Amino acid sequence: MRIAIAHNDPATVKILSRILENKHEIAWIVQDGQQAVERSLKDRPDLILMGLAMPILDGVKATKAIMLHSPCPIVLVTSDSQKNTAKIFEAIGYGALDSVDVETSFSSQQNLLPKILTISKLKGSIRELNKPLNKPINTSLVVFGASTGGPSALSMILAQLPANFPVPIAIVQHIDQQFSSGLAQWLNQQTSLNVRTAQQGDRLRVGEVLLASTNDHLYMREDLTLSYTSEPLNCSYRPSVDVFFESLAKNWRKPGIAILLTGMGKDGAKGLKLLNLKGWYTIAQNETTSAVYGMPKAAVELKAAIEILPLERIATSIKELIKEGKTSR
Repeated sequence: MRIAIAHNDPATVKILSRILENKHEIAWIVQDGQQAVERSLKDRPDLILMGLAMPILDGVKATKAIMLHSPCPIVLVTSDSQKNTAKIFEAIGYGALDSVDVETSFSSQQNLLPKILTISKLKGSIRELNKPLNKPINTSLVVFGASTGGPSALSMILAQLPANFPVPIAIVQHIDQQFSSGLAQWLNQQTSLNVRTAQQGDRLRVGEVLLASTNDHLYMREDLTLSYTSEPLNCSYRPSVDVFFESLAKNWRKPGIAILLTGMGKDGAKGLKLLNLKGWYTIAQNETTSAVYGMPKAAVELKAAIEILPLERIATSIKELIKEGKTSR
């Protein structure tokens, strides 16, 4: 992979360069966020390792600008992710994939190289389709799958749903376990609904939004309680949207609404197709509004989505699909 480094600390740049040498090509190195934005426009790399506390434009603002004008995978580089949680989530909201702590060369290598390997496997491409009209359905559940750019997309959708939204909501977002509770808290501030992390044995309830919260896969059991599983072990997507969607297709007894949002790779496409075949109403985010058009594109190619919608129309579509007295469990 061609990897760029945007960081103002020479010691950190040296550590990152040593980790990458002989394994990946260093596309370019810059010392501030504005330079990162400008270089990305001229020479877009496969991945940017982005510092948070840079001059002129910090890592958050640089991430926002890059994902708007020349989107590519971004991993945030910090000295202490726990102290920078707010900024990390702000950047993730704009489309950053993950963050990694850089301390010593050895610990940084242990943390960073597996993330780069995963990103190289998931790297998606771009395309789009548009189509059908909404129609009311008798639904019992709304579920989302998302990856790159997902937090921002989810916050926009959830903010438009009323406090008396009549069915439960569940979300599988690709994110490290250490950030899941922070993401739930951040999303909770964006909506009148109650957002929290899904715990072993939870049941889906009206008024709640449950977020997958571990590096294992969320799934629904036959008794309609939620659980986590490490299988499949070789799945690059953790937690996996496909695993959750497939468990719903098997065990949830009423059709619902399933939405696949922006993200790299193909996770969720097969699961969305299964739900579609089970009578669910399925939606994929369109290319224009996706930070990365990988997962929705895969769903479109499988003909898994009934509708392909821009982000700003998804909440409206959900509300139109769910009519007073038409929801059931």
